[in-house]
Amino acid sequence: MSSVVVVGGTSGLGKEVARFYAGRGDEVVLTGRDAGRAAAVAKETGAARGLALDLSRPQEIKDALAEVGRVDSLVLAAVARDHNSIDTYDMEAARHLLTMKFVGYTQTVHALRDRLHDDSALVVFGGQAKERPYPGALTVATMNAGVTGLVRALATELAPIRVNGLHPGIVGDSPQWKDKPLDAVVDRTPTGRTATMADVVDAVDFLLRNRSVNGIDLAVDGGWLLR
Repeated sequence: MSSVVVVGGTSGLGKEVARFYAGRGDEVVLTGRDAGRAAAVAKETGAARGLALDLSRPQEIKDALAEVGRVDSLVLAAVARDHNSIDTYDMEAARHLLTMKFVGYTQTVHALRDRLHDDSALVVFGGQAKERPYPGALTVATMNAGVTGLVRALATELAPIRVNGLHPGIVGDSPQWKDKPLDAVVDRTPTGRTATMADVVDAVDFLLRNRSVNGIDLAVDGGWLLR
């Protein structure tokens, strides 16, 4: 049985990752901003524990994770979105998102450093907006591109611990996309379908499991960027 920590495990892809590992019999700790919701989702998914952790308040992260024990796998899956462009730039929204993703993620790894070991593995979520920005994705695209640098820096500093980045495209059955028209996306995707949440969970498991994959960005988009 492995110990898995899923940061951002109360909704969307993070929740499905937590559900997968709990269903496999692993000891899963998931986090979310709200303590009550984290506890409820932990019960729903079979996770051992749900903890309150707000990545936008990095000064509180170490205390929030104080009771977490040995960590075999760490998945940084928390997502927040804003709609930001250069013409209507919202500096505070950008600051919130970038603090959460970069300072918060990095502080989480720092806080758990003494509970990681040589065979631990990390997966950091980004997204394909880094390759194909859309209107209003100024901060999101920048943030996702920065995940590449964060992953490589962490893989270098934490060696031999492995660190990889995961960049989903449009995930058609995810809460964000399932009720939206996606025919145009499907038409330009070589596989003829969007990625699914199960595809993303499988990719997370591959990155955590394969001991020779390290410091990479893995796209899960059905080849969407090829067209």
